[in-house]
Amino acid sequence: MAGSQRPVPPAGPRPKPAAPTRAEAPLRKPPQLMYLSRKDEEEKVSSVAGAVPAEATAPQPAAARADDDERFETASLEGMTMADLMGAADGPSRQGRSSRSAGSAPAAATTSSRPARTVDDFDFDEDAFLAALDENEPVGATGDVVTGTVISAESDGVYIDIGGKAPGFMPKAEAGLGVIGNLKERFPKGQPVEVLVTREQNADGMVTISARALALRQSWDRLKQLEAAGKVVQVKVSGFNRGGVTCDLEGLRGFIPRSQLLNGENHEQLVGTSFAVAFLEVNADTRKLVLSEKRAASASLLAGLEVGQLVDGQVVSVKPYGFFVDLGGVSGLLHQSSITGVHLRDIREAFSQGERLKALVTQIDPSRGRIALNTALLETQPGELLTAKETVMAEAEDRANRARLLLRQHEQEAG
Repeated sequence: MAGSQRPVPPAGPRPKPAAPTRAEAPLRKPPQLMYLSRKDEEEKVSSVAGAVPAEATAPQPAAARADDDERFETASLEGMTMADLMGAADGPSRQGRSSRSAGSAPAAATTSSRPARTVDDFDFDEDAFLAALDENEPVGATGDVVTGTVISAESDGVYIDIGGKAPGFMPKAEAGLGVIGNLKERFPKGQPVEVLVTREQNADGMVTISARALALRQSWDRLKQLEAAGKVVQVKVSGFNRGGVTCDLEGLRGFIPRSQLLNGENHEQLVGTSFAVAFLEVNADTRKLVLSEKRAASASLLAGLEVGQLVDGQVVSVKPYGFFVDLGGVSGLLHQSSITGVHLRDIREAFSQGERLKALVTQIDPSRGRIALNTALLETQPGELLTAKETVMAEAEDRANRARLLLRQHEQEAG
């Protein structure tokens, strides 16, 4: 029916529907993730692999590998050592590769003709290497004596060239014995000086040195020699304490006990005076220098004595083995075997304490301060000293001359 027919739209382009607004736009659902089982993954991989052409998975022919060897020059590395790889830029290895890249010679022929490099092919100078070691070797160990040249004198010390990579430094307090006021006058530039190394080099190569320590060491050595020779030296008293007096000797501090002073009761009054002393102890390790005025007096007397000399003394002590006789500041021992030619039941049969006598000197030991005496040589017959002692003492001078001849004969026979 005509009334029921649907109207025909007009010809022409159809109008586009209006885009929905942001509020009216429907929400999109996120894509769903698909999870494959291990079996599904393996099937998928096998299906993809089946799609790859057989030519892609087939092994490469020899011609293709040869092209790679030529491109990367792998054949030139065959038979090469580490020395070849680390060689100079203009060495045979670089030249060989250049020639091969130019196609002038086969790789195998070049490799076989190249000589193997040795250690001698490298630039190594043994003399220069040893000289470098000597140059960097530390100069001076602790306790060594070195000679150097003054570089400069500063307010705190002196710098001295001792041959190291850095100069040696001598603090002002170590510049010498005593007080040194002006270091520049004492150590002018260029002056040679001998010093002792007290501390080895630090991280900067500097060595600590001392002229004072060297002077003290030399002083101990000299005093040790004087002690061994039994010498007597002059000292000046610089102070005192309850036990004795002190003095200065060769830059060292010496001590004289009161028992070793001739006037020990008034030792305070000895400050500033000078007198002769001998050595009792010289020990550099413990820094002990002990002296004796009494031993010096004995040493002076000993220096005036000689074997065979007739001396006059007084018995000051009686011992079971003999008499100690005072010879005027030094004691001599008259042993019981040297009193008379016969056996004595008691040595007091010959002499008593305080009695004076004359005897011959038969032995002198300066280092120990000992003198051996003898009266038996004055007898004309054994035991005469017991029966005619006054006669023996009165004729001691004449009898001593005869006894000296006997002593020389004994020395000649013993020698």
